[in-house]
Amino acid sequence: MANNNENSPHKEELVKVDAEKEVIESSATQSESSKSGAKQKKSSGNGLLWFVVIILFLLVLGMAGAGYWYYMQQQSASQETVTAQQNNASQLNAIERERADILASIENVTRTNQALESTVAELKSQNEQLALQAESTLQQLNNMEGRRPADWLIAEADYLVRMAGRKLWLENDVRTAILLLVNADKRLKSLADPSVLPVRATLAEDIQTLQQLNPVSQSSVALALTGMIAQIDKLPLDTFEKPEDGNAQDTTLSESADDWQENLAKVWRSLVDDFLTVKSIEGPVEPVLSLEAQFLAKEQLRLQLMHAQTAALQGDEGLYSQSLQYAQTLLTEKFDTEKSQVTGFMDALQNLSATDIARPIPTELASQKPLERLLDSRVKQVFGQGASAL
Repeated sequence: MANNNENSPHKEELVKVDAEKEVIESSATQSESSKSGAKQKKSSGNGLLWFVVIILFLLVLGMAGAGYWYYMQQQSASQETVTAQQNNASQLNAIERERADILASIENVTRTNQALESTVAELKSQNEQLALQAESTLQQLNNMEGRRPADWLIAEADYLVRMAGRKLWLENDVRTAILLLVNADKRLKSLADPSVLPVRATLAEDIQTLQQLNPVSQSSVALALTGMIAQIDKLPLDTFEKPEDGNAQDTTLSESADDWQENLAKVWRSLVDDFLTVKSIEGPVEPVLSLEAQFLAKEQLRLQLMHAQTAALQGDEGLYSQSLQYAQTLLTEKFDTEKSQVTGFMDALQNLSATDIARPIPTELASQKPLERLLDSRVKQVFGQGASAL
């Protein structure tokens, strides 16, 4: 019993200790649970804050992008506006230029119309004057008594005489001038009027004067000289010719190898002979003409014949004779006179030198002035101003 009483206090102490341990352990577990809860609450709060920050950052980025997009749209719109303004300005300038051109064209057309109106007015006045003149001429024709229509042949004869003078002085065509004068005389002869006989006498005098001129055709002489000029290049020149060597040795090489000594001697002789050669020539020494000298001799001959051709066409007898004489001298000195070509050429030059190309053409026709006076008295005085067109 006593032992049970002694052990009871110990048991109570052990129970208290165990209770205290449980209390301490429970408090420790509660403190740990409270710490873990606080930690859980803190981590959930941080996550919500980061979410809000991210949302705000995205909103800022979106607003920045929208602002940049709006800025770019404004820039492009302003650039398009400037471009449109420039285009409008250029179009306005073009329109202004077109307007100025149109105004200038209108002014030119106006001036042209004014000039045309003045010209039309002048033409109208001229037409009125011509109409009045035609009426007066018709009245003169109707009132003319004893008119002779054959007198118009006088105007034809005057025209033929004028044409004969042109052929004679401008073209030196004597034959055509004679034919025109003969036709003019036929026109006057057909009138059967004794009053035109003095004019016909002057026509006969002109025809006789032209028929007594030199009948040689200057164009025929010029054509003959043209044919001779074409033969100059074929004429042989009097040039030096190398004489043939009668003592020339055979320098033909043999094809046989055994004749090498003879071939070597031939080669040596050909070298020595070509290096220096002395020949004896009998007769006078003639100079050697170079290619330039030969060309110059032929060109000099051609030039003299061309001068003679020009003188023949112009009727210049002095220049014609001088040119042919100098050409004969060139043939004698520069060309081979022993060849038949050169001798025939010289004979042709001598024949041309003996040809008389002089043709003293009269400075005026004796029938021209009398015929003009006859035309004035028989036609122009009758028809007045209407005959001024003759």
